[in-house]
Amino acid sequence: MACTSCSTGTDGGAPKGCKNNGTCGTDSCNKLTVFDWLSNMSLPQGQEPFDCVEIRFKNGRKEFYRNTEKLTLSIGDIVATEASPGHDVGIISLTGELVKIQMKKKHVDHKGDIPKVYRKASQRDIDIWSDAREKEEKVKVRARELAIALKLEMKISDIEYQGDGSKTTFYYTANERVDFRQLIKDFAKEFSIRVEMKQVGFRQEAARLGGIGSCGRELCCSTWLTDFRSVNTAAARYQQLSLNPQKLAGQCGKLKCCLNYELDTYLDALKEIPALDTKLLTEKGTAVCQKIDIFKELMWFSYENQSSQWHILSVDKVKEIIASNKQNKKVLAIEEFVVEQVKVVAENYQNVVGQDSLTRFDKPKVSNNKNKNRNKNKNKKKPTISKNVPKKD
Repeated sequence: MACTSCSTGTDGGAPKGCKNNGTCGTDSCNKLTVFDWLSNMSLPQGQEPFDCVEIRFKNGRKEFYRNTEKLTLSIGDIVATEASPGHDVGIISLTGELVKIQMKKKHVDHKGDIPKVYRKASQRDIDIWSDAREKEEKVKVRARELAIALKLEMKISDIEYQGDGSKTTFYYTANERVDFRQLIKDFAKEFSIRVEMKQVGFRQEAARLGGIGSCGRELCCSTWLTDFRSVNTAAARYQQLSLNPQKLAGQCGKLKCCLNYELDTYLDALKEIPALDTKLLTEKGTAVCQKIDIFKELMWFSYENQSSQWHILSVDKVKEIIASNKQNKKVLAIEEFVVEQVKVVAENYQNVVGQDSLTRFDKPKVSNNKNKNRNKNKNKKKPTISKNVPKKD
């Protein structure tokens, strides 16, 4: 994620090319961003600004904190916040009335017990925070080696140091319950630090790591999707998709979340269409449904003894035949109800691109054939006279 003014890359979440260093007002250089569309509006007279702020930490993790010290905070400020134990360091991602909306959306009571913001981070706080972030990759590699040595069926996916460097959170994924009591002891002995283990799902792991999906866009879970609803193969069946696990699975190895995006539309359309197992009784034989085009409201039928020959019927005609069958009446044949397919004539488009060519007014080069012929004649070798031939008297 990057805005147009800082496309040269990022360094610890702060853009390199942008002169604002992440304080451009939209926070658009980070994952799960929120646009503050109330930033240019002033509060009514006598109303105090909302005393809670949203603070972003590593990999899009966001928490709400109360500004008890009445500090003047804006998007992009680095602050020291309350933690257990010590303090943490994060970046302000949202302020003002929009924080109240976000807290309501995430079911957080703004009148309850909320941790507070201590102060704006000093240069010493930022240096300790940066040093801790630089150690994370080496610690992650060593942590994976220790987990493999104990033969634990788990994967250390990410590590997050607290801002003051006093605690480390290890995020891991596992299919089953893992007894990591010995692993915590080894971590504490190896790194000399307070250890906290957190298990995350495979979808949460993909959201933290990020990546590019098969559609060519960034993963939804790492950009805007926050609630992970269950996805099953029934969603693919309703949308008549091929049940190929390689195509339906996302980067996390689970079914793609986007299978749910258009599912409601398909379910509404299927209410007016007969089921796929519908059978039509005719005097020629029983016809079974082979295929449905939901949005064109067309159905393909074939006789049980002629499965290779399909006949296209509209949904209305199918309903008429079903109504007749319910009255114990058989139609003669489904060929009488076939929809006539209109052949689309391919239009013969003219290529008008050459008419507006930029070189249409240029004079063509005249080839000088005479000069070419002269050069060819010059290059021809003259016949040589042999010296051994005797001269005539």
